[in-house]
Amino acid sequence: MIKKFDTTTQEVLLELEKTQKEFWNISRTTAEFLYNFIVDAKSQSVVEVGTSNGYSGIWLGKALKQTGGKLMTIEFYDKRLDVAKENFEKCGVADIITPRKGDAATILEYLPEDFEIDFAFVDAQKAQYIKFFHLIAPHLKVGGYIACDNVLSHANKVQDFIDDINANPDYENVVLPLPAGLSLAKKLR
Repeated sequence: MIKKFDTTTQEVLLELEKTQKEFWNISRTTAEFLYNFIVDAKSQSVVEVGTSNGYSGIWLGKALKQTGGKLMTIEFYDKRLDVAKENFEKCGVADIITPRKGDAATILEYLPEDFEIDFAFVDAQKAQYIKFFHLIAPHLKVGGYIACDNVLSHANKVQDFIDDINANPDYENVVLPLPAGLSLAKKLR
């Protein structure tokens, strides 16, 4: 997979993987899954909640380069967002990524009414997954997906979200046994 990327991107990703625990990055396996999923789904409008140092955003951005799509990524901490922006530049995806600094719930709450999302990736404050879900849901297209990381590694913090999305007749959810556990829900109607 990574061999498809240019040398600079490969080097940046390998460096970022060394800081995975410090920056709470997703695993390489999860990153590859998301990349392939977005390419296969031909996603155009992707939102990421939790930019950190940009590791997952690079993978999402590279996938969107294949589909012609765009990414909006949200991060609360200035220093992390600055590092992410640098990494996006180095990896050639800055032109399709709109970084937003601030509280994710507030940013999502004030998205324009006509803002549409094909795919949402949530990897931020676990206790707020349910809130993020309800703020993303009105913008998620029918047939679109919301993916949430850490649903096995932080099961107690996300249980209300899992219960809520599993009980929602408008969504079909599965928890994939990727390293931290990934909830992947499709909007049915």
